[in-house]
This record gives sequence, C-alpha cells and structure tokens, in this order.
Amino acid sequence: MSETSVQFGKIIAECRELFSKKLQDYGAAWRVLRPSSITDQIYIKVNRIRTIQMAGKKMVDESEEGEFIAIVNYSIIALIQLQKGFSNDFNEDTSEILALYDTYSTEAKNLMERKNHDYGEAWRDMRISSITDLIYQKVLRTKQIEDNEGITIASEGLDANYFDMLNYAVFCLIKFSETENKAESKIP
Repeated sequence: MSETSVQFGKIIAECRELFSKKLQDYGAAWRVLRPSSITDQIYIKVNRIRTIQMAGKKMVDESEEGEFIAIVNYSIIALIQLQKGFSNDFNEDTSEILALYDTYSTEAKNLMERKNHDYGEAWRDMRISSITDLIYQKVLRTKQIEDNEGITIASEGLDANYFDMLNYAVFCLIKFSETENKAESKIP
C-alpha cells in the first residue's frame, strides 16, 4: 500500500472517531438537514479556513485542522443524505450509519488512489491554501447544482463534488500531519 493510502486511512480513522463520538452525543440529528443545508455547513467551514488563511490570524480558538475534519465528516453526511434522503426523525441505527460512513470513506479512498495514479500525486506539490480554494470552488459548484435542482448538462453530479471535497480535505490534513511530524523530529 502506498504511503498516501496509509496516511489517508489514519486521517479517516481520526475523522470517523470524532463522527462516532458526536453520533453518541447527538444521535443522527443531521438527518433532518436538507442537502442544501449540509452544503452550506461545508461552505461555512471552508470560508472560515480561507478567511483565516488570508487574514493570518483567527479570533476563535478552533484549528484549521478541525475545520478540515468537519469538511470530511459533512461530505460523508451529504453522501449519506443523497442516498437516504433527509428525514424528519433522527432516530437511526448507529451501526447502520457507521457502516455507511465506512462505505463512503472507502469509496473516497478508492477514488483518491485512482486519481493519484493518473495525476501523479500533484496535490503534494500544492499549497494548503490552493487546496482550500479547490474545496471552496467545489462547494460553490455544488450550491449552483442544487440551485439548478440537481440538473447538469455537462458536469459531474453532487456526489462527485462531495467526494472531491472530502479527498481535498484529507490531503490538507495529511499535509498538516507531515508538517507536525517534521517539527517533532527536530526536537532533540
């Protein structure tokens, strides 16, 4: 397995752990959200990251990494909602929800491996700010597709955009982890 696949697995495990804990705390309360509301949640997260990156400071003590984790988890929530539809009730079987989480994270990893093969892991030479902009672009595209009631003429659908946002967020989290590992290895 490539280094990226291993790193991807570790990041997804961290995201899933937080998702599982919140599922215990709140249940699947997000099941009542319409897809456009989930897209807007992703928009809020990526917009905050961009604002912090451009301003160079933050006023709320929440990390960029935490926001990228939220983008991963909201992207998976969006994929689940596309499959199941939204609900007026959020009493869901936790094991079913976690199984769906695993299904979509595995699909995302498989997609990432195919694209990394074809693109030669070009993302590794990109800045986190550039990858953030790609997520921002994808969320704006998603909002437009939703405003068009899901109808596209020549574009990928909603699910492809959510998978891309998820994978780009994982790439950023991998880059953050590599920076942290380099800093730790310099400590005597």
